[in-house]
Amino acid sequence: MSRIANKPVTVPKGVEATINGNDIRIKGDKGEMSFSVHSQVKVEKEENIIKVSVLNKSKFANALSGTTRALLQNMLTGVSVGYQKKLDIVGVGYRAQAQGKKLNLTLGFSHPVEFEIPEGITIETPSQTEILIKGVDKQKVGQVAANIRAYRPPEPYKGKGVKYSDERIVRKEAKKA
Repeated sequence: MSRIANKPVTVPKGVEATINGNDIRIKGDKGEMSFSVHSQVKVEKEENIIKVSVLNKSKFANALSGTTRALLQNMLTGVSVGYQKKLDIVGVGYRAQAQGKKLNLTLGFSHPVEFEIPEGITIETPSQTEILIKGVDKQKVGQVAANIRAYRPPEPYKGKGVKYSDERIVRKEAKKA
């Protein structure tokens, strides 16, 4: 069996988890999330502990049990604490500005790039070269950050582009004549 699935998930204070058949609904300070568990995985709640187990001993069910436990932990963390990613913009004239439900990016193209902010995500720009992406869904926050980074990924010679704040760019030496 998956070793991660053996570890029980504790529900933090201020978070309400309800299990109705194969549907799980988690409600907290930051928001609400729901999840449908696969039919080969069994989820039980006892007071403030959620346990994940398999119904049959197949390799597929074993893998699903670990994935289900990890998703439940991510949901509980998301609705209680939340997730955030920070992007840095490097380059002369490169900047970002959040306006309502759009993020305006100037990334050295002949046109400005407008990024439509999806539902459930908030984007802040503390400075013109920083983007802060926040939300309750870990997967959605990461995907939005990856989509914004994909407009102009950092290049290896000067390091210009959009990068994660903790990303290290391996620089190349320019060709010599």
